[in-house]
Amino acid sequence: MNARAPIELVQGLVMHDRLRPRRNRFSYPVFYLRLDVARLDQCTSRWFGVDTPRLVSIRTRDYGPRDGSSLEAWMRRLLHEQGVSAEGEIWLQTFPRIAGISFNPVNFWHCHDAQGTLKAVLAEVNNTFGQSHCYLLQPVAHDGQAACVKRLHVSPFCQVEGEYRFRFRLGNRNHLTKIDYHDGDGLLLKTAISGKPQPCSDSALLKALLRQPLLTVGIVVRIHWQAFRLWCKGVPFFGMDGHKNITLQEEVQQ
Repeated sequence: MNARAPIELVQGLVMHDRLRPRRNRFSYPVFYLRLDVARLDQCTSRWFGVDTPRLVSIRTRDYGPRDGSSLEAWMRRLLHEQGVSAEGEIWLQTFPRIAGISFNPVNFWHCHDAQGTLKAVLAEVNNTFGQSHCYLLQPVAHDGQAACVKRLHVSPFCQVEGEYRFRFRLGNRNHLTKIDYHDGDGLLLKTAISGKPQPCSDSALLKALLRQPLLTVGIVVRIHWQAFRLWCKGVPFFGMDGHKNITLQEEVQQ
């Protein structure tokens, strides 16, 4: 029997640093959850529910097959189809819904072997246009690094080109995920999410919620606020087809 709790609360920070053509760096506090997808039925509590109305919740239809079917079965089938041996625990890292509201820029599915070694990570990326794309990564055992070619239009200030380079560190005391985005000219963006895991008790979850009651709304607001800052700094932006649109400075000059 697995003695580990099926859900963890992680409180920490998100950092984003754009290096060019104008520097734009910010960080802000967040909290997120990690859930054992094989034991979602054990995760419901006073303040949290899975497919159950609660102040804090997740809906299985937001992930994977998006049809409400078993997330574990879907993920294990995907691993089998891709020839990845990861028969151990699968943990889903995600921002929860708060009062039914949610937006997740990226969800991570951490897939382990029977000995607990991280064998694969599914990065499920979502943009603000309602599109999603999954990147199946196989981190190098000694340093947790992995890379993939960018396939989804995420930011209007970046083209769909280049690659993401990930690093995963899932310790008992600290969790860290780094994402470096490289375009044709080299490193462009550095992103990291880090935090300290703890049991997701009712009291711990309520304290986190009281500190950040607008967590999910804040994620969307910050995305658009930072986009406005980039536009004001003259960073060119691109349409869904990769076409460069006019910047604020170019518009003023005309």
